[in-house]
Amino acid sequence: MACISTPGNALRRKALPLLLAGLFPVAAAGSDGVPASPAVPAIVSKAPVALLVDLSSGQTLYAHSADRRFLPASVAKAMTSLVAFDLIAAGRLSENTVVSVRPETAARWAGKGTTLSLRPNEAITIGELLQGTATVSANDAAVALAEAAQGSTAAWTAAMNARARQLGMTGSHFATPNGFPDHGATYVTAQDLVKLAQALIIEHPQLYRRYIGQQAMLWRGARLVSHDPFAGVLPGADGIKTGHTFEAGFNFLGAVERNGRRLVLVVAGLWSEPERARTATALAEWGYSAWDDRPWLAPGMIVGEVRVQRGTARTVPVTVLRGYTLSLPHGTSPRVSSRITYNGPLIAPVAKGTRLGELEVRIDGEPGYAIPVIAARDVRAAGPFDRLANGLLGLLQ
Repeated sequence: MACISTPGNALRRKALPLLLAGLFPVAAAGSDGVPASPAVPAIVSKAPVALLVDLSSGQTLYAHSADRRFLPASVAKAMTSLVAFDLIAAGRLSENTVVSVRPETAARWAGKGTTLSLRPNEAITIGELLQGTATVSANDAAVALAEAAQGSTAAWTAAMNARARQLGMTGSHFATPNGFPDHGATYVTAQDLVKLAQALIIEHPQLYRRYIGQQAMLWRGARLVSHDPFAGVLPGADGIKTGHTFEAGFNFLGAVERNGRRLVLVVAGLWSEPERARTATALAEWGYSAWDDRPWLAPGMIVGEVRVQRGTARTVPVTVLRGYTLSLPHGTSPRVSSRITYNGPLIAPVAKGTRLGELEVRIDGEPGYAIPVIAARDVRAAGPFDRLANGLLGLLQ
């Protein structure tokens, strides 16, 4: 693992500190210059599982048992929503397609938890099934959606797990489209659910707004209300999914955006619906009141360069995939440092946009975290004359 560091560490290249130094805050005055991390509300500290991530900065603001596996209950439907969104975006599924509910599906799921009370051979659109899954948390709708889209729940859960692997959700597995109790075959972690939420929000913004975080669904002339504790209550809240069974307790994957700053949270294993609502609300509000959002990296900004062997250039500049802010404890300006790490040696050719490594960020008093970096331009494989010139330059340096 090779690294390029900002000031305070030995440098292999001079470009990175010059590019980033002016963007780092100066440490606040104090005995050691390290501010204390804000304390979470007491109700949050009692939650068996709790996680708050600022997607705008990439930072974890609070984590308790974030890698612990737990039963998601209906939170699993968030992955069903994502798989459906993927198929719609790829043109393989249409929201307007009318499908027929299988009689065996209607019979099997009648009265099992929250349902749309689907009838045998009932005509319903894919969009209505998706709305019933995401808003009402209807168990029969999730299964009917899976069967209509992929032919069977087995094929659908295979797609769910394939998507989970693609997202790096290494601590999760899905055995049902709806999260109904299955003797522990379906499980997740809070860290993994944040990855799922990020995919929903960033990859499918229009579908996310259309289906996620809605307060209610009109069905057969009735208004079916969402269980989401944020919907229509918390300013900026727009999702994502609740879950509850006796075995799982009360769970919630939530998202809030205020003034362009996006927070995602997970609370799980709580004892009641009111406790879930209070805990999730307290965690979200703490994320905004106890932390300041500072501008930092702009989209496409060059943050440094890494060495390349056997290429037409001896280095390749690296940039970030999107803009990033810094999340800092309210009213403080702690010292921030960073370094680029990558697996070397890097051999040409290198294509623009290829992920090359990470920008590791350290904020005094807070856990370190990493931001992916990509090649900002192509570096072609060198011919014999390029290799000779690069070799001579290496000797001169």
